[in-house]
Amino acid sequence: MTTCSPDSPTLLLARDSDEVVSGTFAGLQIAAWSRAKPGRESPNEDSAAVIPVDDQSAVMIVADGLGGLRGGHQASNLAVRLVADSIFAARDTRLPLRALILDGLERANQAIKDLGIGAATTIAAVEWRNGEIRPYHVGDSMVMTTGQRGRLRMQTVSHSPVGFAVEYGLLNELEAMHHEERHLVSNVVGTDDMRIELGPPLRLAHYDTVLLASDGLFDNLYTDEIVELIRKGPLARSLSKLVTIAQERMTNPVEGVPCKPDDMTVIALRQSRQRK
Repeated sequence: MTTCSPDSPTLLLARDSDEVVSGTFAGLQIAAWSRAKPGRESPNEDSAAVIPVDDQSAVMIVADGLGGLRGGHQASNLAVRLVADSIFAARDTRLPLRALILDGLERANQAIKDLGIGAATTIAAVEWRNGEIRPYHVGDSMVMTTGQRGRLRMQTVSHSPVGFAVEYGLLNELEAMHHEERHLVSNVVGTDDMRIELGPPLRLAHYDTVLLASDGLFDNLYTDEIVELIRKGPLARSLSKLVTIAQERMTNPVEGVPCKPDDMTVIALRQSRQRK
């Protein structure tokens, strides 16, 4: 267990975790894990960061470089680094975190386009300030919040044909999980028409858990399974159980059980006390 400092962000850039990394910051428990697709020899195309800003705020980011395109790991690294740079460069100016995150994402979008190789990435981010969160996302990396008793308080909608079909009631989660076009994404960082979706602020209750993850998690576990595994118990232990099951499904297919080998990155945070 480590204590996070505003001067030392935890960056997980194309890095494979041997175990869950965990820490505390201003009463916030944080745990993270990242690993490349089982059997993959090329770099992990996911990147992530935990960025303490001051004694009452932090930003968490997960980026998933698009597989099948050149430079997926470069795209996710750029997105995470440029958002982190934007926050650190202006954190003493008292500008709203929202402005810094959006500026970092706009810079990342341009930088990825400037690579000129067709690279792209999805991204999910959470701003936490004094007990309140706000989600940001582009693509199908996802943010969800659950209460200790299992009530799903918030879940972002994937920017994909299948994600929108589920949101509008045209597909259920089981149908979506096995849909042949589940991998298609309609909005990514690195394109002229990138769109950043901001969710509304959400005040966290005692022991609420927030989860950010690339689609490697959500393609291998159903929402109710994720909620049941992450909602209670020590956060690092709960996250370890979650990723162990996901990895088992990726490597040992069972008929009728979700199985999509992929890079997977997860950040979990839990507020251990109510904040005013």
